[in-house]
Amino acid sequence: MKTTPNCKINLGLHVVGRRPDGYHNLETLFLPVHDLCDELEINPSTASSTTIHQEGILLDNAPADNLCMKAYRLLHDEFHIPPVEILLRKHIPFGAGLGGGSSDAAFTLKMLNEMFSLGLTSTDLERRAAQLGADCAFFIQNRPAYATGIGDQLELIDLHLSAYRMAIEIPPDEHVSTREAYAGLHLQGGSRPDLRQAVRQPIEQWRETIVNDFEASVFPAHPAIAALKDDMYRRGALYASMTGSGAAVFGLFPA
Repeated sequence: MKTTPNCKINLGLHVVGRRPDGYHNLETLFLPVHDLCDELEINPSTASSTTIHQEGILLDNAPADNLCMKAYRLLHDEFHIPPVEILLRKHIPFGAGLGGGSSDAAFTLKMLNEMFSLGLTSTDLERRAAQLGADCAFFIQNRPAYATGIGDQLELIDLHLSAYRMAIEIPPDEHVSTREAYAGLHLQGGSRPDLRQAVRQPIEQWRETIVNDFEASVFPAHPAIAALKDDMYRRGALYASMTGSGAAVFGLFPA
C-alpha cells in the first residue's frame, strides 16, 4: 500500500497556559497542505520483525524511534498484527513546524487499520494517534480544524483558502526544536481573539488579529525567520506567519 502524508500549517497559535502534566494548552487552527508530502509505503513482510527504510531528507533520529515505527508498535501491542516493511521517503523538512512526522504516524495508523481490517473508526484512530504526538490526531481526518488542549481536541471547521496562492519557505540551515521555542516563551495574559471568528474577517485584516505566540520567542534567536516573514509581505502577501514552532513561514498571496 502506498500513500502520501501531507503537511499542515497553523493559522494562528495561542499558548494558553501550562498544564499540571508539564504540557501546554493551545488554541490553533490546523490546515492541511497537500502541495508538500512525504511518500509512505507499507507492505507485508516475511521477516520476523518490522523494518523501516528511510530515503530523502535525512532524519536526526534512529529508525527505531521513527514515529511510523511507534505507530506500528502501538497497534501491534493491541492487535498483534504481523510484521510489515515500511518505506518512508521524506520530503517534508523536520524542525519546521509542518507536522511531517505526525502526519507520517497518522497515515501509518490509517494504512495498518485498512491493511489488517482492524475496524477502527476515525475517533478510535484519533485517540490512538494522540498518544504519539500532540498534532497526530489532526491528520486522521486531515481537514481544517480548530484545536485545543495540547492540540488533540479537534473541532472541524469550514475554511477554504483555494482563492489564494500559498507559499511555504524555510530559511537555509534553520531548525527550531519545540523545546527551544517553549523555553523562550512568555505566556500572554488577558483575553485572546477567537481564531474561529478571526478567520471570518477579510484576509487583509488577519495581520492585525491572528498571531502565532511562538514568533515572540523564536524570532529573536532566529532573525532569518523574522526576515523571511517580512520579505513575504514585501512580495505582496496578504497574510504571512510562522507555522507551529518554526522554522517554516507561509504566505497567502492573491491567486
